Amino acid sequence: MLNFKITKLDIFQSYFFGKVEFREDPYKVNIQNQRRGKVLKLPFEISPKRENVLVRMTGPGDLFVEDYLPYKGESEWLEIDSDEITYFIADHQDQLDTIEISYE
Repeated sequence: MLNFKITKLDIFQSYFFGKVEFREDPYKVNIQNQRRGKVLKLPFEISPKRENVLVRMTGPGDLFVEDYLPYKGESEWLEIDSDEITYFIADHQDQLDTIEISYE
């Protein structure tokens, strides 16, 4: 499992943009709706055993949202395109602190 710590997440017109840390390395993150379909791209290559991987965002207590997204390869940023995640963040933006990606 990959754990990204959310250090900053700002809302723009129809998407969220911010910064995350993975093993102390900083990366940019972009979270938006599914205009081009569900998508997960990472700033490094992984080898998932299934087409879809579980993406979960969590916060204190039992706060979480998750979705299964198809891994679409490497990108400059962590990119998450999911209506379910985007709409949940709109209501809980400042309460989420971690992005977990489970691909095994």
